[in-house]
Amino acid sequence: MSSNLRVNFPPDPNPKKPRLKAPPGSWDTHFHVWGPPHLFPYSEKRRYTPPAAPVEHYLAVARVIGLERGVVVQPSAHGTDTRITLDAIEKSSGRLRGMIRADPALTAAEMRGLHAAGVRGLRIALRRGHGNRFNAALFQRMVDLLSPLNWPLDLQIDDDAIAELSDLILKVPVPVIVDTFGHIDFRKGGLQQPAFKAMVALLESGRVWVKIHGANRFLAWGVAYEDIVKMARAYLAVAPDRVIWGTDWPHSEIFEPGQMPNDGDLIDMLLDYAPDEALRKKILVETPSALFDFE
Repeated sequence: MSSNLRVNFPPDPNPKKPRLKAPPGSWDTHFHVWGPPHLFPYSEKRRYTPPAAPVEHYLAVARVIGLERGVVVQPSAHGTDTRITLDAIEKSSGRLRGMIRADPALTAAEMRGLHAAGVRGLRIALRRGHGNRFNAALFQRMVDLLSPLNWPLDLQIDDDAIAELSDLILKVPVPVIVDTFGHIDFRKGGLQQPAFKAMVALLESGRVWVKIHGANRFLAWGVAYEDIVKMARAYLAVAPDRVIWGTDWPHSEIFEPGQMPNDGDLIDMLLDYAPDEALRKKILVETPSALFDFE
């Protein structure tokens, strides 16, 4: 591994007390943990080197902003070694579910073991800028493994690939989540651009969910905050029961000073996305509780 890998900045250790009072049982459906590397080594194939951000630090942040449950998503920096995800679930006293990364080596028996350990989802990374490509055989193998367990399939996908893969997505027999707003850049044509229309069509099918997280990424691109709000509200207008939210802690791929978001600010964005309290309860409590099989 090259010694020239960029080093990610650490997350803000002092989350602001949010204005939003999260309802009891609120979920963070998308966060990661990193290391510490002497216990959980980083992958030799990683794209950047993160600082240690263990689950104990995350749980402290979650307490401040009012989150009681969550989905720890296997981070790319740890590859497909699920030990860090399973450790986080085990240390959470029943509060966390896990989401692993697609791995062609997985077997049905291993999937059953992961299910027993609290995993309830699998993510396929398809962003070309990260060096990923759509692999039809891998996609189908993961769907076949997921189906008996009814885990959600999470897609990290480029905006222009949403329409390209729509027919395939609609054939998946388990819930499909498109994360990070679909990576749709409002500057390319607002709500009228083909990618957004394709995403709306998927939501209208009743078979697809969208994760409205990572707003700081769009802001870093130069997208206006009010346009991010327009996207969130448009999704909620179409599918109020199929929209979920997450912090994206500890906020990967931030390599410049002054760019790290504060998690108290991030959860307060929900006040703009969903001004109605009952709708926020759907986003934060009701929808993720059903989607991630939480009793």
